[in-house]
Amino acid sequence: MAPAPPANLPLPERLKALAQTLQFAWFTGHVTLLLSVFRYVLSYITFNYYSSSAQASYRLAFVSAAATYGIVVYKGHIARGRLQGSVPNIALKLAGDENVQYLGMALVWLYSRQIPLALLPFSVYSVFHVATYTRAHLIPTIQGPAPGPAPASPASPSGPKPAARPSPLADTIGRFVKQYYDASMHLVAQLEMSLLLRLAVGILTFSKGSFVLFFFYLAFFRARYSQSSFVQQAVRHFVARVDASVSHQSTPPCGSPGMGVFQGCRGPGLRGYGSEPYELRCCEEAPIEGHQDYQDWFRTVQDIQRNW
Repeated sequence: MAPAPPANLPLPERLKALAQTLQFAWFTGHVTLLLSVFRYVLSYITFNYYSSSAQASYRLAFVSAAATYGIVVYKGHIARGRLQGSVPNIALKLAGDENVQYLGMALVWLYSRQIPLALLPFSVYSVFHVATYTRAHLIPTIQGPAPGPAPASPASPSGPKPAARPSPLADTIGRFVKQYYDASMHLVAQLEMSLLLRLAVGILTFSKGSFVLFFFYLAFFRARYSQSSFVQQAVRHFVARVDASVSHQSTPPCGSPGMGVFQGCRGPGLRGYGSEPYELRCCEEAPIEGHQDYQDWFRTVQDIQRNW
């Protein structure tokens, strides 16, 4: 984390010193992302989401997301010289870093068709990043030190550092972050789960590029599932709701066609969360005639399950 500007400098100099840090560029990226999402939401609610300004806002949001996560990856791996060893080891280390995962998905969304739901997880993260940076760096820099003894001179760097001036706004932001952090992470997990289902629907409707986009996101979601307890809890909750719906007396043996597909897609990756995985009997006993792509996709899902 970048050190705070010297407290004995005038306000313009303190702001200039703060703006020259790489962390301020990271903060600016998150602010730009939030402003872009806000502009896109305005276009979305007025049904102008394919206008040139809306498309520019959508792409700018993911450019900002890629920039912010790229800065974190650079600071965490490249600047600290941690990318050492063989190429396979470096690739595994990067693939296991959630910042690299979000950087990759930001680039995927940047070059894919517009899916408004994809903006929301990044937006939630940005809200908390902006709030934390504002509390820890921006407010202390603007307010300056609390009145007290003169700061230590350069000749005596070991002297006491000036205390930060108390800020009710900073305290409010701190309470907000502490109170809503867990809830926001649950929200992000649910949004990412919903996005996976949204992409699955895109496959069923044969949307352009839906297969490639789905499998990219499936790899990302699997990594998130293995690392995040919030994502695991969201999956458990969703599986429990599906199991309750399937086991209801009013539900036919195989449920609806979409439910049969979901049951068939449950594999060893979800063992222990809800009831035991269903077999693909619904898909095998009642294949969709005349739609070879569906049957090919079911076989692909079976291969993925075996690999999991």
